[in-house]
Amino acid sequence: MKLTNPFYKTVILFVMITTVAYTQGKYEPAPENKKNREWFQDAKFGLFIHWGVYSVLGDGEWVMNQQQIPIKTYEKIPAFFNPTDFDAKAWVQMVKAAGMKYIAITSKHHDGFAMWDSKVSDYNIVKRTPYGKDVLKMLADECHKEGIKLFFYHSQLDWHHPDYFPRGNTGGNWTGRPENGDWYKYLDYMDAQLTELLTNYGEVAGIWFDGMWDKKDADWRLNKTYSLIHKLQPGALVGSNHHVAPYDGEDFQMFEKDLPGHNTTGFAPEQKIGDLPKETCETINHSWGFNLKDQNHKSRKELIQYLVKASGYGANFLLNVGPMPNGKIQTEHIERLKEMGEWLTANGETIYGTRGGPLTARDWGVTTQKGNKVYIHILDWQDESLVIPSWGKKIKSAKLFKDKSAVKFIENDFGITLKVPKTKLDEVDTIVELELK
Repeated sequence: MKLTNPFYKTVILFVMITTVAYTQGKYEPAPENKKNREWFQDAKFGLFIHWGVYSVLGDGEWVMNQQQIPIKTYEKIPAFFNPTDFDAKAWVQMVKAAGMKYIAITSKHHDGFAMWDSKVSDYNIVKRTPYGKDVLKMLADECHKEGIKLFFYHSQLDWHHPDYFPRGNTGGNWTGRPENGDWYKYLDYMDAQLTELLTNYGEVAGIWFDGMWDKKDADWRLNKTYSLIHKLQPGALVGSNHHVAPYDGEDFQMFEKDLPGHNTTGFAPEQKIGDLPKETCETINHSWGFNLKDQNHKSRKELIQYLVKASGYGANFLLNVGPMPNGKIQTEHIERLKEMGEWLTANGETIYGTRGGPLTARDWGVTTQKGNKVYIHILDWQDESLVIPSWGKKIKSAKLFKDKSAVKFIENDFGITLKVPKTKLDEVDTIVELELK
């Protein structure tokens, strides 16, 4: 790895200066950060993008580790990465048509390859690929133009950098790295690259960290890194996919392939739900990065219901696509996103700007709330009558959100009984709008 020494030294000096006054006291978010947290909770739906040189092999973003490809061999892959069909405008228009409000894209994944014009290291898309362009700059410019917020996913884990030492649970001896290194020098390198992302790409909505789980007991120097981010861009939201309760300095809590409080994946057996804004991420098929053989595309119904459930849990839904090495997104995924956008055009009032409703999730569905309106999202119910618990508020009126037709209801000691004719039930989501007195 070649380092541009003068720039690198300047950035490290800046990192030291900006953090020297930062105390070990409790993090207090800036006013613009608090405002952005509110925006984040209102946004509800975003696009996750896993894209890097690994897409050339068509076997997901973990291919280097799964196939145990040594660094010297893996470094040949960028020469085959030439995404001449990448169109930032088309991507952003797709996002807007889907009803999404933000994008989170991989700036650097675990393979250590930077998808921007980094001056800290030449291991990047501009210097190592025939494409030779900064895709993050193009995407950032288009996002700013169209009012779409942009987050950068950034891997703390690095299978390529020699100073990522001692090794963690992944990226073992097969990489060919020397069995030595300076851990804090690696963290300086990471902070220097973050500084580039936070100073050269306009307003950044946030940093989406991943990889701490590789060395969960290491000194990740979070206090220093988080303070650097908040000093460079006070409004930027910091989150980390570490599968435990949020650390001081973080601004939102994420849940990987699970709704808050669930652990179907086994990733987060001890993850507690905190008070920060929440987000759950999931794949549109079974893969994060482009996988040539993965045809397990989720249905329109599955994806819409996951969005609705996430909203009922008070969380955003970050839905992932893995673009192909030519820069295009699979047609099946474009179609799914279009279908979700069409549903949100009709029903977005019950999702955007809401918070989790007065009832916790039930087998039949969830509730969302905005002001004095509660939306009952019936996702799995075949009978005409549905009895739900009362939460101490009297109902003024009940109607189907779809056609505004009245819904009969009874309030008594047994709770609230809603009567929806079977002919009015929707296969995906029957929404009953309750107006409270």
